[in-house]
Amino acid sequence: MLDSFGRKIDYLRISVTDRCNLRCLYCMPAEGVPLKPHSHILSYEQIRDVAAAATALGVRKIRLTGGEPLVRRDIAALVRMLASLKGIDDLAMTTNGILLEEMAETLKRAGLKRINVSLDTLDPARYRELTRGGDIRRVLNGLNAAARAGLAPIKINMLVFDQTTRSEIGLMEDFCAKRGFVLQLIRRFSLAEGLRPCGEIQTHRPPQCTRCNRLRLTADGRLKPCLFSNIEIHVNFSDIRASLLAAVAAKPERGTSCNTREMWQIGG
Repeated sequence: MLDSFGRKIDYLRISVTDRCNLRCLYCMPAEGVPLKPHSHILSYEQIRDVAAAATALGVRKIRLTGGEPLVRRDIAALVRMLASLKGIDDLAMTTNGILLEEMAETLKRAGLKRINVSLDTLDPARYRELTRGGDIRRVLNGLNAAARAGLAPIKINMLVFDQTTRSEIGLMEDFCAKRGFVLQLIRRFSLAEGLRPCGEIQTHRPPQCTRCNRLRLTADGRLKPCLFSNIEIHVNFSDIRASLLAAVAAKPERGTSCNTREMWQIGG
């Protein structure tokens, strides 16, 4: 699929849930957020149908996100459905890693190829502070399990704050280098205000609107052409193909801001 600006759209990010087992400072309030009823969340069969229509239109990469995708019951069943689709070259997941230890092998057998794990610090106290109670040992055990299962490459998404020091980044670089993980430094940003600078620290994933190749499917069945836009296309399950084409046609040249969704609803 080509959008109005000649960009090839071959990547679909799928949010499978708006629920999460952490309460990260930068993502949601301590008391949590109003969650959509289960009846409003797409079934695995509906997600598969959207993905199948997308692959027929040229999508080759799929990433599962949340919320936290591993909190959704029997997520491996969805992985298995998507892995069986013809034309999918890459099936990945972004997770906080808390539940990864017990699920890594099952996910690999189901057809998941690789994972990104969100890990902003290696300091247990700082991690507990950032996540409002998370246990970093569970994440580290999950990473070890993922490596044993053969999920590769394993990428570490480290969010860079204004307070992040070069020493902290150096420790994470050493941690990843020793284990063969790929480190991605990511700027903190507000969907409503757009990207903001993170000081002098060079991040690895700057905004690249001119090369954006993705659509996002929300857990409640909306297609988002752009993370930094309020545009949403409700999936019409009687004509999914038309919904996908409408989302591609609506994709803006550049994103500006989004005040209709929070990051926990779309997974980045």
